Amino acid sequence: MSTKKDIEKGLEEAAGWNPMRTLSGFGVRSNHLYIAGLVSIGFSVVTWLFSRGKNDSRSQSDRWGLFVGEWAPTLFAVGVGLKLEESKK
Repeated sequence: MSTKKDIEKGLEEAAGWNPMRTLSGFGVRSNHLYIAGLVSIGFSVVTWLFSRGKNDSRSQSDRWGLFVGEWAPTLFAVGVGLKLEESKK
């Protein structure tokens, strides 16, 4: 009977590459990405405010804020993936 670790090992071998392990090997930790996610939320607000002051149309300002705002969920998701990788060690 296979254990959970055997199944995970088999899946990793089938994929051939674990991006979370690679990031972890470079020294990136989950906390780094959580902080980056929070910074990107603040940066989204700042870019929105600055673009509003440049006589851009409102839609252009909203696009800038949304563009940067989309980074936060990605950074948080990768942070969770790294947290899972850290818990395996």
